[in-house]
Amino acid sequence: MTPETQLTVGFDLDMTLIDSRPGIRATFHALSAETGTFIDAEEAVSRLGPPLDQELAYWFPQERIPAMADRFREIYPTHAIEPTPAMPGAREAVEAVRALGGRAIVVTAKYEPNARLHLDHLGIKPDAVIGWLWAEAKAVALREYNAQVYVGDHVGDVRGARVAGALSVTVPTGPCPEPELREAGADVVLADLTELPAWLAEYARTRTARP
Repeated sequence: MTPETQLTVGFDLDMTLIDSRPGIRATFHALSAETGTFIDAEEAVSRLGPPLDQELAYWFPQERIPAMADRFREIYPTHAIEPTPAMPGAREAVEAVRALGGRAIVVTAKYEPNARLHLDHLGIKPDAVIGWLWAEAKAVALREYNAQVYVGDHVGDVRGARVAGALSVTVPTGPCPEPELREAGADVVLADLTELPAWLAEYARTRTARP
C-alpha cells in the first residue's frame, strides 16, 4: 500500500476528539482574573472552533489581542489539560483507523504544543498532529497527508474537507447542530464518534471494492 492509497483519516480536536470546554473555561477565568477584564467564559465556550484571536476580539481591543493570545497559550497547560476529557468514542475512533491499516492525523486550529499535551494526557495517539489551521486552511495538511476523510464538528471543518477534496464526516457535538452541518455541505453526519468505527469499516469495504 502506497501513501497515496493508504487510508488516511483526519480529525479535528476541540469538541470532536476532546471536550475542551472545561479547560478553556478555566483558562478564560484565569485570564480574566489576571487582566481585570470581564470575559464571559460560558459564552466563549459556546462557540468553540475558530482561532483564539477571534474569541479574544469580543473582550479586548485589537491592539491587546496578540499579547492576550500569547498569555492565554502560556497559562493554558496549567488550567486546561487536567480537566479536559476525551469525547465518547474518541480513542476507539482513532484506533479504528489503525485497525484498517490506516493513518489517523489531527488537524486543529489549536496551538500545536497544547494540542499535543491534550492527546498525550488522554492517551490518544494519532500518527501526526498539525496545529494552527482553521477552516479552509486545514486543506493544506489534509492534502499533504492525502487524507480521504476529515472528521469534525464545525462548519469550518466541512469547508476544510471540501477544499481538500476529502469526505466531510461530522458530529454535532460542538456548536453546530446537524441541520447547519448538512447545509454547509457535510457528506455524513453521525450522532457522535461512537458511530465512526462501523461507518469507517463500511467506507473502507466499499472503497476497496471499487474498480
